[in-house]
Amino acid sequence: MENSEAFERHHLFIYVIKWLPLATLVALLAGSASAFFLFALEWATATRIAHRELILALPFAGFFVGWLYLRFGQQVEAGNNLLIDEIHDPKKVIPLRMAPLVLSGTVISHLFGASVGREGTAVQMGGALADQLTHVFKLKSEDRRILLMAGISAGFASVFGTPLAGAIFGLEVLAIGRLRFDSLLPCLIAAMVADQIGLLWGVHHTHYHIANIPGFSFWTVVAILFAGAVFGVTGRVFAFATHKLSALMKSAIGYAPLRPFIGGIVVAGLAYFAGADRYIGLGIPGIVDAFAHPLPAYDFALKGLFTIASLGTGFKGGEVTPLFYIGASLGNILAPLLHLPFALLAGLGFVAVFAGAANTPIASTFMAIELFGAEIGVYAALVCVVSYLFSGYTGIYRAQRKVHAKHQASTETGFQ
Repeated sequence: MENSEAFERHHLFIYVIKWLPLATLVALLAGSASAFFLFALEWATATRIAHRELILALPFAGFFVGWLYLRFGQQVEAGNNLLIDEIHDPKKVIPLRMAPLVLSGTVISHLFGASVGREGTAVQMGGALADQLTHVFKLKSEDRRILLMAGISAGFASVFGTPLAGAIFGLEVLAIGRLRFDSLLPCLIAAMVADQIGLLWGVHHTHYHIANIPGFSFWTVVAILFAGAVFGVTGRVFAFATHKLSALMKSAIGYAPLRPFIGGIVVAGLAYFAGADRYIGLGIPGIVDAFAHPLPAYDFALKGLFTIASLGTGFKGGEVTPLFYIGASLGNILAPLLHLPFALLAGLGFVAVFAGAANTPIASTFMAIELFGAEIGVYAALVCVVSYLFSGYTGIYRAQRKVHAKHQASTETGFQ
């Protein structure tokens, strides 16, 4: 007994000594890359706002990004799904070119007005940079899996300023119904340090304030349960529509650069000539507005359509920040109907639509706590779990495995 305990302590000591420096190195790479990326996004957004006519060039920007990936990036075009696949079934190290390709593709997309996010870029850069250490330290497959998960956590945490959510996201996004806790320490270290690296570089994250969080009551719980179901269905529709459009474009148009060219014509035409600039780019001002005052009932739907058109035709970026916009504006609309404060429902929608679309209710709950304060924790957990249950099994990440059913009845009828 004593020998087995001593053996376990010895291996635990080796595990900690190995992963403290490795995870820190991953964080240094991912956090620095995310900081550079966020500064580049600020420049791209400010430049587009100052020169609105750039929106008209979006089709040509889309064609260029499509050509860039066709010529140099076919091995890494799967993006986040490639990282997830490599964690589940390690084959070969992610090509380093993934990082500069997704960085340049995303900045170009934002400069000319595509409605895309940023988490996909940060996660892909974090994973690709982390995976280069596989060769440097001659890591085995199991260690490489952990390294990639740490890179995902570091990228997510540093781009949003949410280290706890980032750490859990790297564990939770891989499979529905299973968390790999053997990777918890490396993911947590990578996420925490990457967030601090970003702050040291001078990154500033948007702050959201929820002044009035009502006390626990029967009606509040019922209202949040209902809102969670709406948020989950919304996340499901978004994921399904994005995948459907992408498949349709691929089957109808063989030459890849033409897909974002056509998508760019639609998005640029609507944004420029219909004055719909609000629904392109990250949409941070729209998210902030959702916490402050009533929004038009169609706000969330238009942001969703612009984002589906952008991502589904091949523009690079991510889904998460647009999902924040969709969720916050949808929560803003539901608030008066459910007799709850605007800011509260906006904050809950912010995280819950993402929770449903990505199948990550635990990471989303931690994100709510980190962004809005611990007082919202119970409500955030409730709304994220309900959203997760109502979102089905069609998520924004196709490579996400389905290990266990979301609820008991699913084991009898099969995954839907």
